[in-house]
Amino acid sequence: MSGAGGAGERPRGGADRRDRQGRERGAARAQGRGARTAAAPSARRRAGDPARGAAYDVLRAVDTSDSYANLVLPPLLRERRVAGRDAAFATELAYGTLRLRGRYDAVIELCASRPAASIDPPVLDLLRLGMHQVLGMRVPAHAAVSETVGLARERAGTGASQFVNAVLRAASREPLDTWLERIAEAAQPADDTTRLAVTESHPAWVVRALREALAGSGRPVAELEDLLRADNQAPQVTLVARPGLVDPDELAADAGARPGRWAPTALVLEGGGDPAALAAVRDARAGVQDEGSQLVTLALTGAPLDGPDERWLDLCAGPGGKAGLLGAIAAQRGARLVANEVQPHRARLVEQAVAGLPAGAVEEVRTGDGRTLGADEPGAYDRVLVDAPCTGLGALRRRPESRWRRSPADLAGLAELQRALLTSALAAVRVGGVVAYVTCSPHLAETQLVVKDVVRARTRAGDGLEVLDARAAVLAVAPGIDLPERDDVQLWPHVHGTDAMHLTLLRRTS
Repeated sequence: MSGAGGAGERPRGGADRRDRQGRERGAARAQGRGARTAAAPSARRRAGDPARGAAYDVLRAVDTSDSYANLVLPPLLRERRVAGRDAAFATELAYGTLRLRGRYDAVIELCASRPAASIDPPVLDLLRLGMHQVLGMRVPAHAAVSETVGLARERAGTGASQFVNAVLRAASREPLDTWLERIAEAAQPADDTTRLAVTESHPAWVVRALREALAGSGRPVAELEDLLRADNQAPQVTLVARPGLVDPDELAADAGARPGRWAPTALVLEGGGDPAALAAVRDARAGVQDEGSQLVTLALTGAPLDGPDERWLDLCAGPGGKAGLLGAIAAQRGARLVANEVQPHRARLVEQAVAGLPAGAVEEVRTGDGRTLGADEPGAYDRVLVDAPCTGLGALRRRPESRWRRSPADLAGLAELQRALLTSALAAVRVGGVVAYVTCSPHLAETQLVVKDVVRARTRAGDGLEVLDARAAVLAVAPGIDLPERDDVQLWPHVHGTDAMHLTLLRRTS
């Protein structure tokens, strides 16, 4: 197929020329997305609609200022009064484009006959948006091309819009399956990892890490492709009904939600409703929390310990989802929770998350370094949760840009921090108490290897530890869940429909 020429090249591409006064001109009516126009070329739409414009601006913010899409898009939609089906369209367009960026770049390179890196970033983002509409959404090809070209004309100029038009028309001539075959054939070297990296839109190092994580946690490596595909699916919104604060059945009725698959506290919003519209969420009696996150939290509260069960610690509590669930259960048992968070702005989010709990359930929300807490308060807690900062490879569905931001170089620093936090937690828990080590990553360097290093170091120092049966603790919450016969637990989006949460339970014995 011949390539498209000219205006999209980096040297000549019109560096991000935006008409900020005209972002939502009359051409922005939503019905223009799906309707074929019979107007003459001179009268056709000259600007993209607000939904597409918002999605494009999210991509540019992610690229130029390392913004997070889930933090940028909602206020942008509110500011521009994009709601309902248009807001859902913008959300899928932005998030889906970010998830599948690697796949679309490979298609763009074939259609444009040049490396994606040689195309001006603003124009490349326009092409990615168009590719997702043509190959990843139920948008008629003519409408996807026309609307994206209109947006390109508005934001990048006439020359860039012609380039965008040529590339997207070339892409629209073949179905997705054909393009997947072509980009797989074009991958060099054409090994299985490279093929999956390009077709399923993950960096090759992430594909290798996930393959190793499947094998290392007792699952068949043959599941890798299903896992990668699950990472590319938009997750449903899951609520947590905090025990003692809201009845799950009542919340389900109010929210139009159905029960989750595993956790008794979990509810799944049908049709992707807005959680902020629910009184229980506004009052912090409920919250938005992945079901895997709920499962590992509930497993900690049910793990057997020796002695009193009165004081609990969430060592890395921001943004507060697990703290809200822990605090609700603590209140029912007469225990109290200390929530620690190193970042002040995240500590404020924790305060909001626990605002609906009964008086006395939360002893304190504090700002402090979790690495020193064990030395400051040795043996002061009965249960400790370490939800350690990590690469987030287990939540690629929810954080669509993160797969492109992380690199193997991040692992060394994170693993050092994870070991320090787990060591601190084991110092903070009393003899007979329990620590839950949790990450939202299945990477072996952040899960099993961290635990092995810390257990080995404490054993050499003469400190006693017992690895508890985390599988049994999760099964007690979710009977019938598919878990290999191991002491630790690794959840998976393609198996359990959750984020890929890891859980290890440790009891201090001396």
